[in-house]
Amino acid sequence: MISKNQIKFVHQLELKKFRKQEGLFIAEGHKVVGDLLKAGYSPKQLFATAEWIAVNPVADAIEVTNDELTKLSLQQHPQQVLALFPIPTHQHQTPNTQKLSILLDNVQDPGNLGTIIRIADWFGIDTIFCSEGTVDAWNPKVVQATMGSIARVHLIYIDTMQLLDSLPKDFSVYGTFLDGENIYTQQLSQQGLIVMGNEGNGISDAVRARVTHKLLIPDFHKGPTADSLNVAIATAITCSEFRRRG
Repeated sequence: MISKNQIKFVHQLELKKFRKQEGLFIAEGHKVVGDLLKAGYSPKQLFATAEWIAVNPVADAIEVTNDELTKLSLQQHPQQVLALFPIPTHQHQTPNTQKLSILLDNVQDPGNLGTIIRIADWFGIDTIFCSEGTVDAWNPKVVQATMGSIARVHLIYIDTMQLLDSLPKDFSVYGTFLDGENIYTQQLSQQGLIVMGNEGNGISDAVRARVTHKLLIPDFHKGPTADSLNVAIATAITCSEFRRRG
């Protein structure tokens, strides 16, 4: 039987301050937890129903009833398992010059970040650098939105300008702008850094000054159309075009 203190501890991890203090994040559901386990993540605690444990024998799993899982869960409809995993730390702080990486400049919405992580995973981009103003990747809403992709993508929070200053002078930095050049006609490399900006303000002026290739995703509507694309959608289109050229 789980205690009130256990329930309180799990729910406190919804707060960034507490996640940072404890070095833990919450993952829920067989898909997200399963992908993290397959990737080698070792849970500090794992709560699961008897049905889940029967199929997924995990050492030290704590068996709970559906009612207990509902009390622990942050989800409206819990899915058999909830686990607390250590937040990973990555020593690698600069982009691999032989690969594509993504830099997020103050992306704020958890759903957008989670979707971007999932997009990166789909297109084989294994590292995302995040500005210090980007939403916490270990926010439970972000983790759930990744649908397990967070297990395979490295998330590194870093001083954006320090990162850009550390790049080789000939390193390609791409960004999407409304006054950029048509992405479908520009030369694209399979090495470089793709910058995506804030939902409302786009890429900040300081980062814009460091972008070497300003790209535009053109609209094809003849007449009035949307002002811009959602940042996650724009990321998907941009990554797809890079990979299509590969």
